[in-house]
Amino acid sequence: MAEKTARHSDGGPRPTPERDARVILSNEPGSFARGVLANRHPALIEQVRDAFPYGPRQHEALDALLEQNNNGVIEPLAPSESDHEQWSAWGRELFGRSWFDAPFLWSESYFYRRLLSAVGYFGTGPWQGVDPFAPFKRAELRGTAVDEELRALDALADAPADERATALLHASVWGNRADLGFRVTEGDAAPGAAADDLVADDSPLLWQLLPAGAGATVAVVADNAGRELIPDLILIDHLLVHRHAERIVLHVKPYPYYVSDATTADVVDCLRRLAEAPGEAGRIGSRLWDAMATGRLEVRAHPFFCAPLPYEEMPGDLRAEFEAATTTILKGDLNYRRLVGDRMWAETTPFADRTAYFPGAVAALRTLKSDVIVGLEQKTLEALERSGAAWRTSGTHALIQVRGAT
Repeated sequence: MAEKTARHSDGGPRPTPERDARVILSNEPGSFARGVLANRHPALIEQVRDAFPYGPRQHEALDALLEQNNNGVIEPLAPSESDHEQWSAWGRELFGRSWFDAPFLWSESYFYRRLLSAVGYFGTGPWQGVDPFAPFKRAELRGTAVDEELRALDALADAPADERATALLHASVWGNRADLGFRVTEGDAAPGAAADDLVADDSPLLWQLLPAGAGATVAVVADNAGRELIPDLILIDHLLVHRHAERIVLHVKPYPYYVSDATTADVVDCLRRLAEAPGEAGRIGSRLWDAMATGRLEVRAHPFFCAPLPYEEMPGDLRAEFEAATTTILKGDLNYRRLVGDRMWAETTPFADRTAYFPGAVAALRTLKSDVIVGLEQKTLEALERSGAAWRTSGTHALIQVRGAT
């Protein structure tokens, strides 16, 4: 069947039938994906280089990665790398191609894997295990904006439970664009989180899946560290305190990934930031610290979270974990891309259809920062496209999409 195409607000082609949805590459001039490889990756290499007193070996490896990213082809990991065989299987048909001609999800993931190799993260030398993104994460976590957001929790503590729940859910959705210093009185919304900016809002269904006192196990798949992970942890505390969940499993990355993605070390840093704060924030931090000690909150880091694959290809052991949860909440843009597939789906493709494979109920909380989108109502889509804004990629819109258990 010939592919039918339309145009979206960012100017690129959009296949309309679901079966014709094309895999997103980075070779389309002016596309968001091309901008990531052509601009963001080189800038990141320079930022990482400047953030540490690396030696000549790291500088040479970073130079080589920069040249390959800009002008070269994808090369396999060195045979000495412990995951050489795995990445060789994943990239079998891609090695020798330009980075821009590989699927965007794959090439972006592989770039970060190669960056870690370049700085010696997986080596046996003194830089082993040193997170190259830690300075950026810690600077954000120490920022005055976090102080203001944590102080705002004091006023929020006395709000009715349903208003507090809505406020904390929105803060988690908006991530590092969230401002916990919002008023929860009737008629006041979170700055940057107006209802019009939520392109889809299935939050009533999410709360139906998490009734108070249900004694459920909830899985939360984290995205970013710092100012995004803190509201995630605060939401987790709310779920535990009000018994929307009896136990929560927080899934993080097993090693540094996508600059700001959360690892176990980042969870610890955020818990300390909360616990050391005065007032309600400190009380939340202490409760979460205790929840870790008693097993009501558990952190896990499955290797698949750093794989360049959609969740549809998750291994059996991870599938079993999600199947055992009453509900799985996936945070952020990358998790959304992996959940629905990194393709140019027709925007009105039902979210339930794209997630039908997922074991159990699933919710996506996401600020839009890439092209992929499904589950929009036609009238919402038309209004967004009339706006002329780059609503898919600018971080100005967000969504809460939920599919109940099948």
